[in-house]
Amino acid sequence: MDARYQQIARQLKAAITSGELKTGSRLPSSRTWAQENGISRTTVEQAYGELVAQGWLERRGQAGTFVSQTSPSALAETPAVQHGDEHEPKPFQMGLPALDLFPRALWARLTGRRLRTQSRFDLTLGDPAGEAMLRQAIADYLRFSRSIECQPEQIFITSGYAQSMSLILQTLARPGDGMWVEDPGFPLISSAIEGEGVQRLPVPVDQNGMDIEAAIARWPQARFALLTPAHQSPLGVALSLPRRRQVLAWAAQQAAWIIEDDYDSEFRYHGRPLPPLKSLDAPQRVIYTGTFSKSLFPAIRTAWIVVPAAEAAAFRQRIASTPCSVPTLWQCALADFIQQGHFWRHLKKMRLHYAQRRAWLEAALIHYGFNVVPQQGGIQLVVEIDGDDRAFVARAQQRGLAVQALSDWHSAQPGRSGILMSFTNITSAEMAMQWVGRLYENEKKPREG
Repeated sequence: MDARYQQIARQLKAAITSGELKTGSRLPSSRTWAQENGISRTTVEQAYGELVAQGWLERRGQAGTFVSQTSPSALAETPAVQHGDEHEPKPFQMGLPALDLFPRALWARLTGRRLRTQSRFDLTLGDPAGEAMLRQAIADYLRFSRSIECQPEQIFITSGYAQSMSLILQTLARPGDGMWVEDPGFPLISSAIEGEGVQRLPVPVDQNGMDIEAAIARWPQARFALLTPAHQSPLGVALSLPRRRQVLAWAAQQAAWIIEDDYDSEFRYHGRPLPPLKSLDAPQRVIYTGTFSKSLFPAIRTAWIVVPAAEAAAFRQRIASTPCSVPTLWQCALADFIQQGHFWRHLKKMRLHYAQRRAWLEAALIHYGFNVVPQQGGIQLVVEIDGDDRAFVARAQQRGLAVQALSDWHSAQPGRSGILMSFTNITSAEMAMQWVGRLYENEKKPREG
């Protein structure tokens, strides 16, 4: 049963959505609300705090609490001619976090405060490696959450995963180098790898992650290995501990580099997140990459890499004449968001909601008779199907459903058929059932009962 504050929060959201509470309306103080309804003030404060975090309400100091100008209801009332809906997530669209859960009002306050307090010196180009305070915040967070010991000087801020990959290869790669890549694996990074003159070497993935033994047998002289060890993309398996040791030993012996993409390690629903390879990196051959696109929102366009201390000077020399492409204002606001504990609280909330949303989607898929591949975490699901998954996906996309074919993620081997889908923006069991019903219209009949 929902807590009392959650019931109050739902009532307030319903009143805002229906128009009973207008944008800009002032709410009663928590003390007044508590006295009139015979409940504790703490309960009311929890409800208000929940809605402030979700962007429905905003606090204006001593003036009180108001319905936010940027609440979901207010945005929905904005004429399409001003904002349009071209960026609205499509059903099952991958690569997106839960946009409704991001605390937009809080983010607006942080960026607004930074904007109001900046000096004229903040208008100059910043450090090419990224603002020192953001690199320090990331270092502190990684030490706390991922057991990675690093200094801010080892961290470089980029505008995304592709730019991180380009920076790594521009600094370390030589003509003709080869890179182990997972098969299946993220297809959109191929252009960044090949654009730097590095050859992709597909390595099969099984229930224990990349087959390191097969990779060594076929391409022992490779210079790079690109891995998603915590939660393989797209199959969701974790790289086993023996294989982690194996790939670290290979990298040390061959003076090769491991690029660890820890893209959604925070979202694990059974047990604690698995330790990253970087935390086991005694030989200092691992380059750790991360991004805020999956944990916060894609438009933030902010990622980072952690390089071994011995390579930090080479990376800084590479980027010395290139300004960091992430706006200084956003870097500073993001540093505040992390250092003040908002990032950790946001991830904790996301894990709870994602576990529920995943369960809703799994239940709907099972109702329609499909086999969901078990996974321990992540923000997407793999569903096995018989036959041509590309043809299946083409029909689904004609219905406006943004699923993807597992076959499109394979490089060398054909692999099994399946479809990939995200559950992050499913906000109710009814929505999950409706979307899955559309997906399988004319494909499968619901199970009896």
